[in-house]
Amino acid sequence: MKALALGHSTFDITLVTDFYPEENLKYRLGNNISCGGGPASNGGYLMAKWGLDTSIAGVVGNDYYGKLVKEDFKKVGANTKYLELVDGHSTDSSYIIANTSNGSRTILTSRDGMVFDSLNNNPNEKYDIILIDGEHYKSCEYVLKNNLNAISVLDAGRLNDKTRRLGRLVTYLVCSHDFAEEFSGISLEKKDIKKLKKVYEMLRDYFKTNIIITLEASGSFTKINNKYKIIPSIKVKAVDATGAGDIFHGAFAYFISNGYNLEDAIRLSSITGAISVTRIGSRNSIPTLKEVLEYDKSK
Repeated sequence: MKALALGHSTFDITLVTDFYPEENLKYRLGNNISCGGGPASNGGYLMAKWGLDTSIAGVVGNDYYGKLVKEDFKKVGANTKYLELVDGHSTDSSYIIANTSNGSRTILTSRDGMVFDSLNNNPNEKYDIILIDGEHYKSCEYVLKNNLNAISVLDAGRLNDKTRRLGRLVTYLVCSHDFAEEFSGISLEKKDIKKLKKVYEMLRDYFKTNIIITLEASGSFTKINNKYKIIPSIKVKAVDATGAGDIFHGAFAYFISNGYNLEDAIRLSSITGAISVTRIGSRNSIPTLKEVLEYDKSK
């Protein structure tokens, strides 16, 4: 089975604290945690770590951080043939303040302003599973139209013209509650079932595909066998939520492409994301597949 993760690639530096810093002061912290990042990229990293034949497509700079990102993928055996190192482009970098006292994270991302709607070398192979996040949307369209029989997943974190277009081309639109709220104009703050049903149907009517609305610690909302369902997450003590959504999407792509039914795929993906928030860092926090399956069997 062949997988492709196409999207935003960054280099992440996580600073670990047990408080949120005040302005205009100096702080001494312990060691930072650094690794590659980005929504589809993190999901692709998980798929490669879990043994899928995974290719990574995206853009980084031909610089120090870009080379570290590429080496990061190679550690888990991912194919980086379509990860482009571009001269004159500075690799996007994120600086993350992880407050372990409450599990919050504050992310500051530096981008040099260069936009790459299309890759120079579009992936032209056949894939069984495709995970995208809306970055490089022209290449996303090319790959999706060239792989009509593939299972495709859009990690829809932000609503914009690109995700609106791509959402109509994928098998599964897995969107954040922020995306769902902005699309519908309806607040989901209290996780009201009537509102969730209405928002779900609005999304379904527009995108005409399978819809999953993620609700962070509250789980996910979808429709299975014509019945609306909230599939809960597990209760954990969060220390760092960085990358948890990306990890959920990568796990979902893995499970749904390996024959798991929709409810099981969402439940296991929720377990994967929940385990990750009990650890510091994004890719560093990805559990093994065995760990996820054993946790599920124990409950």
